[in-house]
Amino acid sequence: MGQPTTVVFDIGNVLLRWDPRNLYCRIFDDEAQMEWFLAHVCTPDWNVEQDRGRDWDEAVALLVKDHPRHEPQIRAFHERWDETVSGVFEEHVALLLRLRDAGVPNYCITNFSGPKFIQSQRRFPFLSGFDGIVVSGDERLLKPDPAIYRLLLDRYGLKAEDCVFIDDSQANAEAARAIGMRAIHCVEGIDLAAELRGYGFPV
Repeated sequence: MGQPTTVVFDIGNVLLRWDPRNLYCRIFDDEAQMEWFLAHVCTPDWNVEQDRGRDWDEAVALLVKDHPRHEPQIRAFHERWDETVSGVFEEHVALLLRLRDAGVPNYCITNFSGPKFIQSQRRFPFLSGFDGIVVSGDERLLKPDPAIYRLLLDRYGLKAEDCVFIDDSQANAEAARAIGMRAIHCVEGIDLAAELRGYGFPV
């Protein structure tokens, strides 16, 4: 396997600092109540269906029907979604921009609601600078389904062996490796620049 030429980024918790607690710590005074709400009402399983393409108004209505006393808090997940993103991983965004300055092809595959991704592109313009983007909500495919990785490769004429994929999920990184990409599991404290230099990228 030769030296890779292309870097493929995940977005959430690789470039953007996303956590619903960033929002809900402003809504709930009690941390235990907040954690109960996120475990039993606006759950990860509920949210991932928006990443799969479910309409937000439909998603909110489903929860409000089952949890009417929590309607204001449920609606906040949609209406105040920007507050779930506290900012960016500055070092990783700077690294992405260095790759672009060096002419390295860069793409992204992200589990993200289509409308919320557009919203985030307005807030963070660097998200519009990729050579190609695959957003799960637009494609109705979720990582780690191999089909979403193959979609990127086919759509943009890429070879798996030329790509290094970066994701904060071990399962998503392993799925990329399974189709022939190199992959970096982006955990807290990782020196991402050193990892990419190890693959020969000019960073």
